[in-house]
Amino acid sequence: QIGAAEGQMVVNEDELSITEIGMGRGDKIQHVLSEEELSWSEDEVQLIEDDGQYEVDETSVSVNVEQDIQGSPQDVVDPQALKVMLQELAEKNYSMRNKLFVFPEVVKADSVIDLYFNRDLTALANEPDVVIKGAFNGWKWRLFTERLHKSDLGGVWWSCKLYIPKEAYRLDFVFFNGRTVYENNGNNDFCIGIEGTMNEDLFEDFLVKEKQRELEKLAMEEAERRTQTEEQRRSKEARAADEAVRAQAKAEIEIKNKKLQSMLSLARTCVDNLWYIEASTDTSGDTIRLYYNRNSRPLAHSTEIWMHGGYNNWSDGLSIVESFVKCNDRDGDWWYADVIPPEKALVLDWVFADGPAGNARNYDNNARQDFHAILPNNNVTEEGFWVQEEQNIYTRLLQERREKEETMKRKAERSANIKAEMKAKTMRRFLLSQKHIVYTEPLEIRAGTTVDVLYNPSNTVLNGKPEVWFRCSFNLWMHPSGALPPQKMVKSGDGPLLKATVNVPPDAYMMDFVFSEWEEDGIYDNRNGMDYHIPVSDSIETENYMRIIHIAVEMAPVAKVGGLGDVVTSLSRAVQDLGHTVEVILPKYDCLNQSSVKDLHLYQSFSWGGTEIKVWVGRVEDLTVYFLEPQNGMFGVGCVYGRNDDRRFGFFCHSALEFILQNEFSPEHYSQSRMASTRVVFTIHNLEFGAHYIGKAMTYCDKATTVSPTYSRDVAGHGAIAPHREKFYGILNGIDPDIWDPYTDNFIPVPYTCENVVEGKRAAKRALQQKFGLQQTDVPIVGIITRLTAQKGIHLIKHAIHRTLESNGQVVLLGSAPDHRIQGDFCRLADALHGVYHGRVKLVLTYDEPLSHLIYAGSDFIIVPSIFEPCGLTQLVAMRYGSIPIVRKTGGLYDTVFDVDNDKDRARSLGLEPNGFSFDGADSNGVDYALNRAIGAWFDARDWFHSLCKRVMEQDWSWNRPALDYIELYHAARKF
Repeated sequence: QIGAAEGQMVVNEDELSITEIGMGRGDKIQHVLSEEELSWSEDEVQLIEDDGQYEVDETSVSVNVEQDIQGSPQDVVDPQALKVMLQELAEKNYSMRNKLFVFPEVVKADSVIDLYFNRDLTALANEPDVVIKGAFNGWKWRLFTERLHKSDLGGVWWSCKLYIPKEAYRLDFVFFNGRTVYENNGNNDFCIGIEGTMNEDLFEDFLVKEKQRELEKLAMEEAERRTQTEEQRRSKEARAADEAVRAQAKAEIEIKNKKLQSMLSLARTCVDNLWYIEASTDTSGDTIRLYYNRNSRPLAHSTEIWMHGGYNNWSDGLSIVESFVKCNDRDGDWWYADVIPPEKALVLDWVFADGPAGNARNYDNNARQDFHAILPNNNVTEEGFWVQEEQNIYTRLLQERREKEETMKRKAERSANIKAEMKAKTMRRFLLSQKHIVYTEPLEIRAGTTVDVLYNPSNTVLNGKPEVWFRCSFNLWMHPSGALPPQKMVKSGDGPLLKATVNVPPDAYMMDFVFSEWEEDGIYDNRNGMDYHIPVSDSIETENYMRIIHIAVEMAPVAKVGGLGDVVTSLSRAVQDLGHTVEVILPKYDCLNQSSVKDLHLYQSFSWGGTEIKVWVGRVEDLTVYFLEPQNGMFGVGCVYGRNDDRRFGFFCHSALEFILQNEFSPEHYSQSRMASTRVVFTIHNLEFGAHYIGKAMTYCDKATTVSPTYSRDVAGHGAIAPHREKFYGILNGIDPDIWDPYTDNFIPVPYTCENVVEGKRAAKRALQQKFGLQQTDVPIVGIITRLTAQKGIHLIKHAIHRTLESNGQVVLLGSAPDHRIQGDFCRLADALHGVYHGRVKLVLTYDEPLSHLIYAGSDFIIVPSIFEPCGLTQLVAMRYGSIPIVRKTGGLYDTVFDVDNDKDRARSLGLEPNGFSFDGADSNGVDYALNRAIGAWFDARDWFHSLCKRVMEQDWSWNRPALDYIELYHAARKF
């Protein structure tokens, strides 16, 4: 039973075992088998296939040396003399019972030789076909095959021509019949030395340079491929966007047309004794004169008459404003104005007023129907008008879209730069995190350079030992050269530091080491079984990436109840970003948020546990997710938890393992199966749930983790954990910086970074106060975002609300309770508080993640007074949004929040600065101690408070560091 209600299992597939078969002299070759060669007997050929060891130049396979190659022996010797010479060599080698000879006898680089083979002295004596298979420089360079033919020297001698490349210093080869019969010189292979400028050491350097050139070539090709793919994607998106814009323009035109047609039916050329239009006689062009009889109208006593007008059903809003003058040559109270309608006007729209726009007080708006006139002598056709209007709308929409895309692009680039800088900063912290024990000079190691390892044994189990020996290798102890010889460390300066110097090979991507008290054995400092690992940059080799499968019962955003769902998604994405293949197996709940699953489709079905299990597959947050749907209805109960969960999730874990087994993804019903080499890492998110099954998982897993170092110590004595403490670790959770990013967040009014945090949070606070009807005053807001359970410190939450209100602050709470009694209690509290403290407090008793974004951004403080907290994500998100956490010192809250007054040294030991307020105890005095200092700082030291907001935003609480820790744990699990 691996994985309880709050558990998560991580499975990574172990490396394939590679059997190495000797080829003579311990050398190795990478060999690409043809279809015919697949039937060869490797035990007879005795070849090693070592993937990735050496690069094969496939263009040299089956070289045709008959094509105008300079330096052929026949080109420099008289044909008759050559024939005599070869005949003498053949007779001499035949009499000595040599199996082969070459001509010229001294083989030189960058030349062509004739190779002669005495078939009759070998197992190929009666074979009709003879083929040579070879390579150069210890089988490391230019693998080739060439067919031999009967020579003119007699039936026993078979021959072929071979080109010797200029990079060669040795020729290695065997003979065979093209199928299963071989001649390999008694398992030692044949070897001929080559004269030239190359030797073994120079060739190793050459290989490194060749590998670098190949990597550069591949990188250029990959960059070109990505560029082409990106151009194709952009072109496709541009076409789709253009079609969408045209469709939108057409839809707007249809709506406008419909409204205008309705308006045309109401439009007139005049209304008797009220208004009429005629062509103006005093002006040129398309000017019209509009007449208005104000008698008995709302403006009958106004001293001024103005027209406020537009056209085509006010399509451009108020666009025409004209003043009227008294018409003295007509009977009645008539006024007129000369108006120039826009060229594209079909209908003129207007109202009359007693002043210009902005100063008018009284209007004649035709009983709120406005006035609408068909223009006389209008030369605009409706068809031409709508064609032009659609083009205008299309142009406007296209420009708006381009501006929006450009804005989004700039934001994405800046966001990416911020995250890259944060990642680099975190990597440096990672390299320095154990400086009190070990670090390197230079700090960042590059392949092909020399590095000093500095070690302080006084902080380890080797304290006081007379000697310390350094043991090192590379690439997770799997470097082809093996481990380096143990090196006795020497004093470095006057302090306790010891030093060892290491030459890092060009193909190293990871440096691995441990320390011991003796050269042969003794006590080891191996970091509690994890070993020490430091990444190496600029390697010509790449890491052998793992396949990792997360078996979990929650995953955001498709099936999220608590922090487990966030962790499964975010951790998977972070590890996948490091190059590994990550997949997730999840129950297919009937309450699944399928809108967040892309390309969901039926993958397969299998039978297990007395029922058919359908397997669906889709993409969630760029991760491959398999959804298991047992046909017994076990997960069709309308919820994630609360329905005999032990039975349901036990069934799910077994069926997940069965699915893995049947699909050869290659855990303890499966210990004797093909999955026996698979390693299992079990993660406990909350020991309060499913402890019985957690104990079983602890027994069978290879490594186990929980979600913070402090929580791992808090629960180490628990009966499910204590027997397995040697494989139990604490690794902090992180948050997803793409989901929680105030610079790209669509749920807050103004995007902001640490550079404009004050302005951004001020705008968010106004929006938060307005949304909840809070007073628009400059006071501190304390936010509370939580599930309302006993674990979260309900009595402390209530006290914090009252204390904040007493301190002239405002409170916003977002959360709900699984227990209906607690939910009802908080509903009654909300009614009471809203009545007494109207406009200063708002309790929203539901789950609303979009709303939580606004609360994180608009609050000055976020309080988390948990009784216990395995990790907690709330305080991490708060800091991401520049809100200051106020927490109780427990679990992950203690590991991530460092009190500004009391934790300076503890923070700096981890390369951090203090970032919040914390308290001990579980009573009101503790809450008051932290809350009073926080609110006091807001009122009395505003500049310092703003600098604290900036500081917490600059700290990295993403998965950058935890993902590295999990990768190290996975590698440690693979060693067992």
